[in-house]
Amino acid sequence: MWRVDIGGLVARPQSLTLAYLKTRPRHEVNFTLECSGNTGTGLDFVIGAIGNARWGGARLAPLLEAAGVLEQGTEVVFWGADSGTRTIRDNSGIVSGGQTGAVQPDADGGLDLTITEQFARSMSLADALNHNNLLCYEMNGDALPRANGFPVRLIAPGWYGVANVKWLTRIEVMDHRYAGNFMARDYVSIREEQRDGQTVWTFATVSHERLKSAPAKVTRRGSRYGIMGAAWGAPIAAVEVRIDNGPWSATSLDDSPPRGKGSRGFAWSFWTFDWGTPTPGEHTITSRAFDTDGNIQPAPDDPFLASRRTFWESNGQITRRVLIS
Repeated sequence: MWRVDIGGLVARPQSLTLAYLKTRPRHEVNFTLECSGNTGTGLDFVIGAIGNARWGGARLAPLLEAAGVLEQGTEVVFWGADSGTRTIRDNSGIVSGGQTGAVQPDADGGLDLTITEQFARSMSLADALNHNNLLCYEMNGDALPRANGFPVRLIAPGWYGVANVKWLTRIEVMDHRYAGNFMARDYVSIREEQRDGQTVWTFATVSHERLKSAPAKVTRRGSRYGIMGAAWGAPIAAVEVRIDNGPWSATSLDDSPPRGKGSRGFAWSFWTFDWGTPTPGEHTITSRAFDTDGNIQPAPDDPFLASRRTFWESNGQITRRVLIS
């Protein structure tokens, strides 16, 4: 029988069944879940790794509070059932943290440590106690599909997909930052900066979603054309489009609430633009989103994006090309 254990630095360890979670007050959140490697440009890692759903389950915060997090607890680790083999070069040979491994000499005389590591991601205790976080067992009103994390997954609205751990088995409270593969080595954004004439490399774990939009399709009715698209990553205040190298123009934003309950700010917003009667030939369409705090989706040459040397967290303005015959 499936259970998720809550342990580590807690006063009252818990072992929760799916049946028990379903006795808890049920909550829903509409949340657009995006892979942090999703670019929408076709130039980097992947496109189309995004979707919106109505997620249902029990709030995480009351369950952590019931377990009684101890004063020294600062970090919460979410462990999934999936695991894989990793080889780490020049390790001391010490195997810790409950992983299994074997040490072999490498060609350079160092030590290669091969381990079987369980998938895990962590966040601060303050982030974990956000009332929007769910131990989720439903998707769009039905049981969570196996591919989406059945029987229970973490849903952390506002975070990239990797942080929304699927197939949960354990929740562990620690007094230090967790530094597993998907926190400290993979899903890390690397940037190159110049400081006083010297190259400095910075490293940041992929975490919260970034403000983003994209033109999705062009439609035609009679002789007139329209553009449709979406914006997400923050509560959306407005979206603008630019045709070719022309001025930015306002779109019509659909701000109606999504189906079901939950926060509108975590679900994508759709927008439309009346293009009129464009001239025949190839055109470019670019969109940019504005959130309710006044932030603007950056251009691809924004210094913060241009310094990126990894494909994660690519939220620059997206340009589509369309041919009007």
